[in-house]
Amino acid sequence: MAFIRTLRGKTPVIGKDCFLAENAAIIGDVEMGDDCSIWYSAVVRGDVHSIRIGNNTNVQDCAVIHATYQKSPTNIGNNVIIAHGAIIHGCTIHNHVMIGMNAVVLDDAIVQSNTIIAAGSVVTKGTLVEGNSVYAGIPAKKIKSISPELMEGELHRIANAYSTYASWYKEEEQDIK
Repeated sequence: MAFIRTLRGKTPVIGKDCFLAENAAIIGDVEMGDDCSIWYSAVVRGDVHSIRIGNNTNVQDCAVIHATYQKSPTNIGNNVIIAHGAIIHGCTIHNHVMIGMNAVVLDDAIVQSNTIIAAGSVVTKGTLVEGNSVYAGIPAKKIKSISPELMEGELHRIANAYSTYASWYKEEEQDIK
């Protein structure tokens, strides 16, 4: 079972049918929708401000989600992919977004829907990331628009794949009980 901790009177609220890896940490003022997955060594730390996560969002291994004390909450939409090692901090991420491996999204940035933040990119404080786009680099800049084929081929495929992967773990948990 994941490490779930109440802090300062706030207990994480976990939606239905979520997979939480045994060493994932979910702390404080966190609300998560249905069908989410929080993978190995991921940290969702709502100790200094609120963190809200929509439905069918996956937070992959070693990702960190945090906020800024009394200033910048973190809000994450539906069908969001937060890849391995990413850092999401005090920002807003809309629906159908993929944050690539080791990418960073900083305070008060807004990532609009149907967007990919490339692996290793840094979205700096206060940046407005245009929807239907791919952003890359340090600092992250728009490099192209997203075609419908890329939306289906990457964003939707990966979001659905992680739902499948989570189901394998949930089945194993049922077998053990």
